[in-house]
Amino acid sequence: METASETDWLHLKNELANASKSLGIDQIGFAAAEPFLELKQILLRHRELGRESGFEEPDIEKRTHPALSLSRPRSIIAIAIGYPSKLQDAPRSVPGAYRGMLSRSAWGEDYHHVLRKRLDRLEAWLMERVSGVRALSMVDTGVLVDRAVAERAGIGWVGKNCSVISPTMGSWIYLGEMITNLPLPPDKPVTEDCGDCTICIDACPTGALVGPGELHAGSCISYLTQTKTILPDRFKKKLGNRLYGCDTCQIVCPKNKGKNWTHHDELQPDPEQVKPLLKPILEMSNRQFKEKFGSSAAAWRGKKPIERNSIIALGHFRDESSVSLLREKLAKDPRPEIREAAAWSLGQIGTSEARNALAAAQDQEDTDEVLEAIVRALQPEAREAIHRED
Repeated sequence: METASETDWLHLKNELANASKSLGIDQIGFAAAEPFLELKQILLRHRELGRESGFEEPDIEKRTHPALSLSRPRSIIAIAIGYPSKLQDAPRSVPGAYRGMLSRSAWGEDYHHVLRKRLDRLEAWLMERVSGVRALSMVDTGVLVDRAVAERAGIGWVGKNCSVISPTMGSWIYLGEMITNLPLPPDKPVTEDCGDCTICIDACPTGALVGPGELHAGSCISYLTQTKTILPDRFKKKLGNRLYGCDTCQIVCPKNKGKNWTHHDELQPDPEQVKPLLKPILEMSNRQFKEKFGSSAAAWRGKKPIERNSIIALGHFRDESSVSLLREKLAKDPRPEIREAAAWSLGQIGTSEARNALAAAQDQEDTDEVLEAIVRALQPEAREAIHRED
C-alpha cells in the first residue's frame, strides 16, 4: 500500500466504480476526508435556533471531523441505493376498515441492514485487492452527516427539502458511507441545484421547511410520528393517516417525477404492511407488532408511536366503528400518551357514543394532560373549529 502511486489509486477507484453495480450499489462517489467546516457552522446555528430533533449525534465535532471516527482517514466512499416510490395494488381505506400509511423509507427490509450488507461487500472487495485496509462504515445512525458526505462525493446536491437529489435518481435514495485510510481521488460535487423552485417548502404540511435546506425538526411530521410523547393538537390533524414518516416534500419534487426504483428485491413493499388496517394495531401485543412490522425501519421506536398515530388516524377518518376500541384505550390503557390520543380522536368523531365515553373517562382520569384533552374534546365549538380547517 505504501508504494502505490496516484495512478494506482486512480485505477483502483475506477475499478471499484465499475464494479459497484455488481455489489448492489446504484451510485458511488469519493470524497476527501477533511473536516466539514462549513457544515459545522450550519449545525451550530441549527442548535442555537432550537431546530434539532434529538435523534442526532449530540457531539458536533464528531459529526464534522471524520478523524474522530477513524484515525488518519484519507478518503470517504459514499454510496446510494434507490428505493420504490409507488405502491402496486395498494389496498384502499373503506368505512369501518380504514388504513394508515408508512413512508417509503420504511418499505421493504430495514434499509440500515440492506446498506450495511452492501458496505460489507464493498469492504471485502477492497480487502481482496489492497493490504492494510482500514475502514469504518456508517448508515444513518453513524456520527457523520450522510447528506454532507454524499454531496461532497458527487452523489447529488442537498435540495431545498433537505434531501440529497441525484441528477439521475432523484431523492428516492438511501445513503451510506465508508471512511477509509485509502487515498482514493475525490469526485467533484454536482453543480445542478433546485433553481427558483420552492414547491417542497410551499407543500410542507407543518411549515417545518423554514427556508431552503433549513428544517425545524421539531415541527417535521416525519419526526413527530417517531416521538413517544403527547402530540400538540395543532399537529394531530396534520398527521392524517401517516403512521411513520412523511413523503410530501419528496412527492411534490419535480426532480422525482417518474422515478420509481424497483430493482432491489429486499426493498419492495408488502402492501398490507406499509398500508395496514388501523384498528388491529390497537389490539396487537408487542410480539404481534414485531411479527408484522419488525423487518421495517418503522419498528425502531417500538409499538407505542405507531399505535398512538393509528389512534390519531382513526380520529382523522372520524371512524365511528372504532369508538368501542378508543373508549377501551381511554379508560384502561396505562400510557397517558395513548389515552390522550384516544380522547382527541373521540372528540373528532363526536357521536353521542363517543361523547359518553369521554364523559365517563373524565370522572376517573388523574393525568392533567389527558384530562385537559378530554375537556377540549367535549367542547363542540373547539371540535367544529378544527373541522372547518379541513
